[in-house]
Amino acid sequence: MSKNLENNLGGLEVELFESLKYKIVRRSIKIVFPEASDLRVLGAAVRLNAEELVTPILIGDEKKVVEIAHKRGFKISGLTIIDPKNYAKFDEMVAAFVERRKGKATEDQARTLLLDPNYFGTMLTYLGYADGMVSGAIHSTGETVRPALQIIKTKPGVSRTSGAFLMVRGREERYLFSDCAININPDAQALAEIAVESAKTAELFDIDPKVAMLSFSTKGSAASDEVTKVVEATKIAQQLAPEYEIDGELQFDAAYIASVAQQKAPDSKVAGKATVFVFPEIQSGNIGYKIAQRFGNFEAIGPILQGLNKPVSDLSRGCNEEDVYKLSIITAAQSLIK
Repeated sequence: MSKNLENNLGGLEVELFESLKYKIVRRSIKIVFPEASDLRVLGAAVRLNAEELVTPILIGDEKKVVEIAHKRGFKISGLTIIDPKNYAKFDEMVAAFVERRKGKATEDQARTLLLDPNYFGTMLTYLGYADGMVSGAIHSTGETVRPALQIIKTKPGVSRTSGAFLMVRGREERYLFSDCAININPDAQALAEIAVESAKTAELFDIDPKVAMLSFSTKGSAASDEVTKVVEATKIAQQLAPEYEIDGELQFDAAYIASVAQQKAPDSKVAGKATVFVFPEIQSGNIGYKIAQRFGNFEAIGPILQGLNKPVSDLSRGCNEEDVYKLSIITAAQSLIK
């Protein structure tokens, strides 16, 4: 790994991004950035291009982007900048959008929507001109995710997308928490799909996926509709992906601590060894990852959107250049998942 890249990673576990770097470097993976005039995004795109990690496609007013780059001393020669208003294949894109929406958008509506940089960037990705998209620095989650759900859509067998957080502490600890960002209260089928997609995401980060389906009950210690949902989701997930070790329902301590697992779930192959934690609904997931982040000093990277046919990543509007840089590397690596 270059010293430059190591410095860029700051406090993050270096080995994690070293692994991702070697998966994507010099593979000409194209990532769309619909917020090219934002300094954080532009700075990250310049770095990614210089290190040959991704090939950025910048969406915005070319004159404005060049002016900002000049003021900041960014070298953007060789970068692709596309202004939707002047795009040579805009008519082709409009026709493809109308066809994809299957009667839910007229041609006039398509022309208006595709002037929006998120819709435009999503269509570039859908049409194969890019491998993924990173947005959200100045747009809300809805503005970023909605076009992806309408155009790119979810993979076969996946009914909805979900949001996972990679949790990293020091050089040894690395876990995945899901779904902490998208689905408010998924049913058993959706929860099972989230579990399977989370296992695939974990493998991307060289995490051996041992998936715990979390509850306030362990193996029948409590009875309620909430527990029944997790039990059913566990069975469905095991049927969907028998190649993965998935078990539940498990309380967090039984999933995480070996001595507790021995008492509460001695026959489980996951209890006490879990690396992927699937929360039963967004409320507990969101609270859980933030407790680990604030009390446990874990670095939370995400949300990483799962289940789409092509990766689209949603930044926080409070992000910095480093966040854009890191999430772009993750998005490029996600594009390699089949």
